[in-house]
Amino acid sequence: MSKSKRLIYLPLGGAGEVGMNAYVYGYGEAGRERLILVDLGVTFPDMDSSPGVDLILPDMSWLIENRDRLEAIFITHAHEDHVGAVGRFPDLLEVPVYARAFTANIARGKLEEQGLDPRIVRTVSPWPETVTAGPFTVGFVPVSHSIPESAGLVIDSPGGRLVHSGDFKIDHTPVVGEPFDEGAWEEIGKVGVKALTCDSTNVFSRHEGRSEAELETQIEELFSRAKGLVVATTFASNVARLKTLAEAGERAGRSICLMGRAMLRMIEASVETGVLSGFPRVVSPEEAQSIPRENLMLLVTGSQGERRAASAQLARGKYNGMELKEGDLFLFSSKTIPGNERGVIRIMNQLSEKGVDVVDENSGFYHVSGHANRPDLLKMHQLVNPQMVIPMHGEHRMLCEHVKLAKENRRDGIVAVNGTMIDLSGNAPTVAEYIETGRVYLDGSVQIGALDGIVRDRIRMALNGHVIVTLILDEQDEPLGEPWCESMGLPETGRSRAPLVEILEADLGQFLGRASEKTLADDDKIEQELKRIVRRVAQDEIGKKPEVTVITSRLA
Repeated sequence: MSKSKRLIYLPLGGAGEVGMNAYVYGYGEAGRERLILVDLGVTFPDMDSSPGVDLILPDMSWLIENRDRLEAIFITHAHEDHVGAVGRFPDLLEVPVYARAFTANIARGKLEEQGLDPRIVRTVSPWPETVTAGPFTVGFVPVSHSIPESAGLVIDSPGGRLVHSGDFKIDHTPVVGEPFDEGAWEEIGKVGVKALTCDSTNVFSRHEGRSEAELETQIEELFSRAKGLVVATTFASNVARLKTLAEAGERAGRSICLMGRAMLRMIEASVETGVLSGFPRVVSPEEAQSIPRENLMLLVTGSQGERRAASAQLARGKYNGMELKEGDLFLFSSKTIPGNERGVIRIMNQLSEKGVDVVDENSGFYHVSGHANRPDLLKMHQLVNPQMVIPMHGEHRMLCEHVKLAKENRRDGIVAVNGTMIDLSGNAPTVAEYIETGRVYLDGSVQIGALDGIVRDRIRMALNGHVIVTLILDEQDEPLGEPWCESMGLPETGRSRAPLVEILEADLGQFLGRASEKTLADDDKIEQELKRIVRRVAQDEIGKKPEVTVITSRLA
């Protein structure tokens, strides 16, 4: 390789966090490398840190600024944290998007939702077929995961061979999708692999991963013991688990009903692309209402506590005409993603209050992870035999632990969080430079920056409440009547037991009565003083300093 050219890796999302995956690889002269992007995903908001936000996207500003250097986008699989943002950055879609058939089906749907041309998504066959994109030759190698047709990538370049593991586990009997092919990966490694960029999610789990097929017996036994209605929830994208649950329900003598738009969409895509066959016959929600409860099973969305999903609506009351009763069974056949615990526990408690028997994955009988545990990560290292390991897809502590694992086995490794450009050209990874990156919020139909202050203002209002002060001044800059206040999210009375709004209005009126002509003529000074008074009085009365909006009107 020419000394004037380099091979780089740059995570823009997914490194130092779980979700929002976006990884750039480049080869060429420094600052002029030709680039490819692997995955373009989202993560999901929560009311504590991002109230009112619909989705969280990676900040792709750097890549958009360098889009003339971008050759192609490759999507490893159809989970939202890998494909969910593919329609949200039209500036990047002047290049083709490559994916396997099932993932391509989902990606095209994302583009159509945004009014974009779905034909830019090109379906590719698995390894050894490859795609050429600038200086790169890329192949999709099947891996087992919790969604059909997942793939790791073999990325060949003049600077050497790279392997991007994608999300994977070592499962030889995955129920739906291809089994993990150790022989194929070993052959890929024989050529010589410069770097393995590897999933780090379960690096702290020291036992070997379990197969999806191991769940069938336990789930069937659970359903057979149930006396009333059975409801099960899992990730809508985990088609293998849905099939396991549905078949167990059918063998237990129950009709199967699917509830939730995302679940229906995933099953439809799986059937359309040929990755799912033999799924039990399902009944409609209307038909389900006439089936005895002891002969019915519902498969529903909302395993992560989503408020509008089927699980939450069933917990609160009715959904599609169905209502849970005492003696029914509700199975959470999924792992709760960190950050979603509160929503899931809320649903579990609401179900418990109805007398529903709630079973979760903590026993280990009813869920297996879609990610490689520590022994399986080590197995992947050994199969591919890379010169260096670059951990990705994980929180910072996971990346650090993965580097330790690599170094324990005499492989170079480096922690590269979002925005860290790594030079892979030499015999060890080095930091080339740091790129400014972060998060972008999808707020309704508008993308806003994390530093724009909009979400910060919402959090402040949520924590402290809000007061609106309205003041009218006449032609001589004299107050026309008293100012009036409206409060939101604040107690009506405070320490003095008088209405808070009346106390605020009285203190504001006293200030305006003694304010100088110079102050009354200056809107900025009036606003500053009125805000100060409202916050001081509110602090004395209720112990909070609310956000304050001052509206000043002057008569011409």
